[in-house]
Amino acid sequence: MSITLYRATVPVYLRGLTVMADYIKKARAHCEAQSVDPDSILKAKLAPDMLDFVAQVQRVSDTAKFAVARLTGVESPKFEDTETTFDQLLARIANTEAFIAGILEDRFEGAESRQITLKFKTQQTTMDAVDYLFKFGLPNFYFHVTTTHGILRAQGVDVGKKDYLGPYEMENI
Repeated sequence: MSITLYRATVPVYLRGLTVMADYIKKARAHCEAQSVDPDSILKAKLAPDMLDFVAQVQRVSDTAKFAVARLTGVESPKFEDTETTFDQLLARIANTEAFIAGILEDRFEGAESRQITLKFKTQQTTMDAVDYLFKFGLPNFYFHVTTTHGILRAQGVDVGKKDYLGPYEMENI
């Protein structure tokens, strides 16, 4: 079976979003079990110049939904980045999952020929869809998933490799 842009996005992003939902649930459970103020995790950063836990979750959501939208030409839903609680973050992840799961494989037909333009504050770049996905979309997604994992570890939340990899047959790893 060949690797299509659909296979490289929808199932991959959905799996990563499941991991994020589990991270949020584990963070909430940690706060409840340890009588920890949720803000200590929600506002936690790995370094002063990095985004906090809430923003990491938002970037994971944005990266996944924007990648799928850009590759298919479908308009991405707009989320306001106003989440301040674990429940609100879980709702955002669920909304992102619903959007991505609703994109059918046929929407990716011809996606390889799309040109994707990314606009940043001081520059922009254009690349073909394959380069966009493999050089930006997926690495950016996993950067924010990994950073979320690191924040939780630094805050004492019990997460490890199995949590990062998500649902998988672990005896083969």
